[in-house]
Amino acid sequence: MDVDNIYKTMDAITNAISDACEPAIRPDVALQTVKDKTVIVVEILPGAQRPYYIKSQGMVDGTYVRVSGTTRHVEGYMLKELILEGQNRYFDSEICQNMPVSDSEIEELCKSMKETALKNTWQDSEKAKIKDVTKNTLISWGVLKDAEGKVYSTNAYALLTGKMPQMPVIQCGVFKGTNRAHFVDRREFEGSIQEQMEAAYQYVLEKINMGMTIMGMYRQDVYELPTDSIRELIANAVAHRSYLEPGNIQVALFDDRLEVTSPGMLLNNVTILKMLEGYSKPRNPAIARAFAYMKIIEKWGTGIPRLFEACEEYGLPKPELIDFDGDFRVNMYRKVKGEFGVNGVTTQTTQTHQSTQSKKSTLSDDDKKILELVHNYPSMSQREYANELGWNLDRVKYYLRKMKTQELIKRVGNSHSGYWEVLAEVNQLQN
Repeated sequence: MDVDNIYKTMDAITNAISDACEPAIRPDVALQTVKDKTVIVVEILPGAQRPYYIKSQGMVDGTYVRVSGTTRHVEGYMLKELILEGQNRYFDSEICQNMPVSDSEIEELCKSMKETALKNTWQDSEKAKIKDVTKNTLISWGVLKDAEGKVYSTNAYALLTGKMPQMPVIQCGVFKGTNRAHFVDRREFEGSIQEQMEAAYQYVLEKINMGMTIMGMYRQDVYELPTDSIRELIANAVAHRSYLEPGNIQVALFDDRLEVTSPGMLLNNVTILKMLEGYSKPRNPAIARAFAYMKIIEKWGTGIPRLFEACEEYGLPKPELIDFDGDFRVNMYRKVKGEFGVNGVTTQTTQTHQSTQSKKSTLSDDDKKILELVHNYPSMSQREYANELGWNLDRVKYYLRKMKTQELIKRVGNSHSGYWEVLAEVNQLQN
């Protein structure tokens, strides 16, 4: 093909794509040499005016999505989500039809949210900083909507109060082996989404193995999986799932892994690689703000990197992130495959020690740094620890909270005049 025909072909490709699609798509068409041959390369970047569809077929019939390497007609719920995304709107902030709301109900939710926030905060000085939630707070988050002086409930409000029509549930199950062929136990948790999340988390703790290790003079019970990561996995599934999709979150425990599956494919411009780097784009920002206030989730984008860090510290295989068939799944792998039952009971003491490493062997370098600092300077403030280590304050809070949960340290006295007591022997932990 001569040069003139090459450029005519490139123009024809550009025009064909632009004319066939609505809204109009402007592809990037360029020439590239591959093995001494000239190839026309067409690149179409993700657009913000979703959904894009084949004009001649119309929006309903002409919108397609790529799922697991195949091209499929978009399902109804997914088309609604694409329309909202293209208009920079969110399902959780949309008004929930036929659901009136009273001041007393709003006050009850505000009170409940603060109680949850206080329960999830362990330091007195941090508890003192938790402000009351008001009707205006909920409006600013998008949990309520103020239109012409009247307050309306949103889908987020309905989910946070457990009053959504056709309220989703969390389905939990324990399976024998590594597939879903044989159930050992199953449960469904109802109620508000924050109640469901907590119930599912406690269910997993009941079912996984717990080992014992000796720290100096103290006996310490240690779960086989990092508990903070389990909690955050379930919380993120609740906060970031698609509530337009009629499915439920599934939490499944197998002999070799914990599997958390949430309905809804990844949003536009979100990839697994970006998630590993800490990128986050909340699908339900009103719910995410409410969860952040209640200390159910941390800062957006930090959960996945922390999950990988925690699994490494526990000596576990790397977690697996899977975007498939319109759903998103995270697998957290257990340390020993096939040696444990999945009912939370070990058959031999030796198995328990194999399943749960002693903290002496699983302490990371960062664990040891802050543990030694707390041992040497028990009365320092968290900010002073951060300055001494060159860390940010949130990182210090994370490690102190983790070590307190693991009973490596405990707080004596209040946040102002108290001090930290190290329950483990630091010299032994450093060896």
